[in-house]
Amino acid sequence: MILSASDTGQQGRIFFYVQHLLGIGHLARASRIAEALKNDGFAVTLVTGGVPVKGFPGPGIDHVQLPAVVAADGGFSALADTEGNPVDAAFEQRRTALLLKAFHAAKPDAVIIEAFPFGRRQVRFELLPLIEAIEAAQPRPLLFTSIRDILQENRKPGRNRETADLVLAHFDGVLVHGDPSFVRLEDTFALAGEIAERVSYTGLVAPPAPAPAADRFDTVISAGGGAVGAALIGAALEARQILGDRSSWCVITGPNLPQADYDRFAAQADDGVTLFRFRPDFPNLLPNARLSISQAGYNTVCDLLQSRCRALLVPFAAGGETEQSVRAEKLEALGLARVVREAGLTGEAMAEAITAARALTLPKKLPVSLDGATETARIIRARLDGVGSGG
Repeated sequence: MILSASDTGQQGRIFFYVQHLLGIGHLARASRIAEALKNDGFAVTLVTGGVPVKGFPGPGIDHVQLPAVVAADGGFSALADTEGNPVDAAFEQRRTALLLKAFHAAKPDAVIIEAFPFGRRQVRFELLPLIEAIEAAQPRPLLFTSIRDILQENRKPGRNRETADLVLAHFDGVLVHGDPSFVRLEDTFALAGEIAERVSYTGLVAPPAPAPAADRFDTVISAGGGAVGAALIGAALEARQILGDRSSWCVITGPNLPQADYDRFAAQADDGVTLFRFRPDFPNLLPNARLSISQAGYNTVCDLLQSRCRALLVPFAAGGETEQSVRAEKLEALGLARVVREAGLTGEAMAEAITAARALTLPKKLPVSLDGATETARIIRARLDGVGSGG
């Protein structure tokens, strides 16, 4: 039996698990959703398993930090600890015990697992025991998976079948953080029809519309976490020289860009270029910018759409990644961006694309919903109160 929040006299308790491995996109999206859940009156426990990032989650969210793991390689096939050591069985057992302890202490009405079973199979060593604990709990909490709008393609044979079976066996809902008018789950998940009754589209999880920052830059260049951003920044700075551009540029390298690359770019930059490791007010820089040059990660694109900034996208495609390429192509087809492929990333190609992107005329009304965090809270609230909300 599942008790609603009103039955228990509580506003509802949410246990939210997220594992980021390379950049901070998964953590940023989960934190936005956690904030919306808190604002809806839920008590939220956010469990994170990646390297801690200052500012995430925000105030008022209970935070459980598991011993951190990162991707051991660009293909995300193995895990390492923060010292670069491969994760072993003892490490896995310790994390699993801590996760289960946190779950039992939270006594949630609903559990949200970010990405799994559609992704994050690297941490199934702790997520499968968590699901077992959820099934054994009395009362049993609702279980949701929280996924972005576009999934990674080129999955191994049988992976889709395994994912669908896990959803059908254990999950009460699939929260797709996208707009079906932009992309539908079946576009990147072949068995979506089998789980259609459990799928709810929330819209994109965008931040509130940003207030313009005091700093003003003509062009804002960002490389996410920075671990794989050196080629983008290098090509952009080369393009600046080719174009003879002397307007103000802001280059945000990301905290994980190797120091040697940062020093190289600092030496290469002219007086019109300002380098930053990180700008927490990145979204606030976009309303005044003529152009943004970035990868095509989910959260970066949300920031661009919310600020209505012209965009030049260089989708991350290493290790067989397809998600950013699909998103960039769809945005370009809607006239919302221009795209340069990583494979053809040269100064000359970047210079040509910058010129084209600056000439973009954005539509007056965006064709996608950006209210995904609030809608997620509404869907979960409705489910806990016994109201169907799939669609």
